[in-house]
Amino acid sequence: MKNIFYTGILALTLMACAQSPKQAETTSSAEAVATPAPTKAQAVLKAANGSKIKGIIHFSEDGGKMKVETIVEGLKPGPHGFHLHEVGDCSKADFSSAGGHFNPAHGTHGAPGSNSHHAGDFGNLIANNKGKANTSLTLEGLTMKPGAESIIGKAVIIHKDKDDLKSQPAGNSGPRIACGVIEAL
Repeated sequence: MKNIFYTGILALTLMACAQSPKQAETTSSAEAVATPAPTKAQAVLKAANGSKIKGIIHFSEDGGKMKVETIVEGLKPGPHGFHLHEVGDCSKADFSSAGGHFNPAHGTHGAPGSNSHHAGDFGNLIANNKGKANTSLTLEGLTMKPGAESIIGKAVIIHKDKDDLKSQPAGNSGPRIACGVIEAL
């Protein structure tokens, strides 16, 4: 009787072990499929050496449109080139580690909403006479879903000068003075 009992326990244990990896694999696949793309993200700005710029850029996606809201201070009053760059890396002092403008469709530089522009062309961020730029803009052609148009893991750059919205490849907007990596919330 003892042998039958121990044999039964051993058989149940072996069956449980044999099914565990398969069940774990099924659960992992189901979780991967069920994970929705984020709808909110943010980039916390890092200032260039000698600059007192600080701020945060909020992103929210709804109905195929991307809303970009800025809360920035410490800028020189006036317009500053404002772009999405292809690499989420602000490690170099001049922020060149962020690469060029985000441009998955290989367009020419221009104003947002124009016939030809980079997906990363956000135009100009306008700082008031106190150096603050609290603005909101809505853009098309960007997403937080995985794929070529995704903004997650890219960098937001603010430039020292005004973007002329036509010079190639980046609008002649001068040095990069602030950088932030976009992270999903």
